[in-house]
Amino acid sequence: MIHIHPKVKEALANNQPVVALESTIISHGMPYPENVKTAMEVERVIEENGAIAATIGIIDGVAVIGMTPQQIEAFGSRGHIAKVSRRDLPVIFARKEWGATTVATTMILAAKAGIEVFVTGGIGGVHRGAQSSFDISADLQELANTDVTVVCAGAKAILDLPLTLEYLETFGVPVLGYQSDQLAAFYSRESGLKVDANMKDCDQIADVVLAKRNFGLRGGVLISNPIPKEYDMDPIVINQAIATALAQMDEQGVKGNEVTPFLLAKVKELTGGDSLESNIALIKNNAVVGAQIAMSLCVKKGERHV
Repeated sequence: MIHIHPKVKEALANNQPVVALESTIISHGMPYPENVKTAMEVERVIEENGAIAATIGIIDGVAVIGMTPQQIEAFGSRGHIAKVSRRDLPVIFARKEWGATTVATTMILAAKAGIEVFVTGGIGGVHRGAQSSFDISADLQELANTDVTVVCAGAKAILDLPLTLEYLETFGVPVLGYQSDQLAAFYSRESGLKVDANMKDCDQIADVVLAKRNFGLRGGVLISNPIPKEYDMDPIVINQAIATALAQMDEQGVKGNEVTPFLLAKVKELTGGDSLESNIALIKNNAVVGAQIAMSLCVKKGERHV
């Protein structure tokens, strides 16, 4: 059910840094051809920073860990690829279908392959109004149980960030700020919410990850990496756009897996495309930090075995 690209397999066997990437951002996160262009640029950023990029997706019922440029192009241009979370994996495998991996599914497959570091834009979390809808992303349970370090720009801004942080605390997921005391708010650098610890560099992050693994504590580590200052969006503008998008979502009865793609598309429309530009910038920024963490982990593991 799993095919690992030879380059990825060789790197893992030789303690070389590998960074996992999701495919939902290709099939559901951006329009074509911007999605393919961004995916390839993020891979290039990772490789320029000394690591091997492993974009993950499901093709004909096989989980591909380390997609080729041709496969990424096919993901970007092909319509109606299923958005696959943990619950969907057995059906996609059995029917030999294509599937775009969410944060949760990418974590599962990265862990199966032995990849510690995964870079994404923003994680899913507790949705606004979850007190009545019970709409909570499976990403959070995966972070509670799967041994992968996730580098992101916080949770997506369309979510209830205080409740998302409470949920992560309840399930024992360390939330580390990269050179920041606050949880990043996706499009904005600050949320007003405190992280568990401020990490001054990637070596410190690697030390925390190794300490958790060596002690045998299950679950992920969440790295909150603020969007670059030049792309930091005004929280008032973003929140107004989100409020309008949420109202339109309720009017149109959008639910389930379609909620996040709908809201992100609406926010992009309401901000005149500024949110898409910020989205691309924060993913590339996360790729730099993710590659550096993966590099540091490999160095420290190598030193430990000398």
